[in-house]
Amino acid sequence: MTMMDEDPSALLPEIFLAVAAVLGLLLGSYLPRKRQWPVIMLAVLACIGGVVATAFAGPTRTVFGESYRIDVLTNLGRYIVIGSLLFAIGISVKHFRGHKRETELYVLMLLGSLGAVIMTGANDFMLLVAGYLLASIPLYALAGFGKDDLGTEAALKYYLLGAFSGIVLLAGVTLLFGVGGATGYLEIKLAGASGVIVAIGLVGVFAGLLFKIGGVPLHFWVPDVTEGSRPPVAAFVTTIPKIGALIAMFRLVPLVPIDWPVLVAVIAAVTMTLGNFAAFFQDNVRRLLAYSTISQVGYLLMAVVVATRSDWAQPSLLVYLAAYALTNLGAFAVVCALPQATTISDYRGLFRTRPWLAVVLVVCLLGLVGTPPTPVFVGKLAVFTAAVDGGFTWLTIVAAVNTVVSVFYYLRWIAPTVRTDPVRS
Repeated sequence: MTMMDEDPSALLPEIFLAVAAVLGLLLGSYLPRKRQWPVIMLAVLACIGGVVATAFAGPTRTVFGESYRIDVLTNLGRYIVIGSLLFAIGISVKHFRGHKRETELYVLMLLGSLGAVIMTGANDFMLLVAGYLLASIPLYALAGFGKDDLGTEAALKYYLLGAFSGIVLLAGVTLLFGVGGATGYLEIKLAGASGVIVAIGLVGVFAGLLFKIGGVPLHFWVPDVTEGSRPPVAAFVTTIPKIGALIAMFRLVPLVPIDWPVLVAVIAAVTMTLGNFAAFFQDNVRRLLAYSTISQVGYLLMAVVVATRSDWAQPSLLVYLAAYALTNLGAFAVVCALPQATTISDYRGLFRTRPWLAVVLVVCLLGLVGTPPTPVFVGKLAVFTAAVDGGFTWLTIVAAVNTVVSVFYYLRWIAPTVRTDPVRS
């Protein structure tokens, strides 16, 4: 029988990333250490090709045995992931130029981004697991790329917690397959299965995805990896995997036969609150940004909470993801430009010595707060509207209070930046 849905052209963005990773690794093996730029160009061309192919992706459909879904979530997820990858490559070039493993860095970034893209379109639990692993294993190597003490420790913690979360995810998928009789989202039958087993399986899958986005209680790796890894790697790790995992969570909600929005809402509230209050005590700028990313996850989870309860949920999630990716990468770009400035006090007088960097930093930090008219403000407003529309007004109030609270620790960084004392370099 001919499989009418086996259309490789539907997966051109993913194919471009995969082929660029393989060719980049081969090409880098033959290039001199100081001339690795062709690998960078190959990665950039793959990203451009992926964006163009996404623009011509065609109508909503499922391909390859209905295991992969091409729709608005997938296509906009592709745009956000590939755009973020381009940004991450841009801030990595200067930092890693001439590094003896420069090629491997971009290959690992391509593979990690491919995993995130696969998670956005996965319509089958087995494909979700494959995307999860592809978005995890390359990142463990990236975390320890510097081979220094902090990086090695961070990579080890990241790997151990990731291995545990991956096992929990696989166990959850196994339970759901056992009671549902299939792994495809369209074929699995959970409505008539044992509620306890279904709940345990879904919690396992959800826990694995929580690790990937850095949500409570599987957030412990985020500050250590953000501080211990190289700044461009920290930017990549705290941005791109979240995109795929959050969209994957959003897709799973309609499958759930039990009422679990309250559980997700509690996790969202705890995540944003812990992230904001932990950031208060941070003087290290990378750890501050790490806890900031945790708090942002709490806000993003609000869209997942009301995925089946509000028409605003999907557009609000996508808008917020795009805004968060741009703003978070922008803040990290400033950190990458000042590698010796590790604490808040090191940024004293930056506006006088490096005014453009100071302006970018202030705009990005105010953007992370959600100050109008920044993109995150639009995303936050959309998410808050979706939560209220979905009947979670209390969660919106918690999020609004957290937003006010976050102003204070971002101002701790902004205040010395705009002073006139010189920055240490």
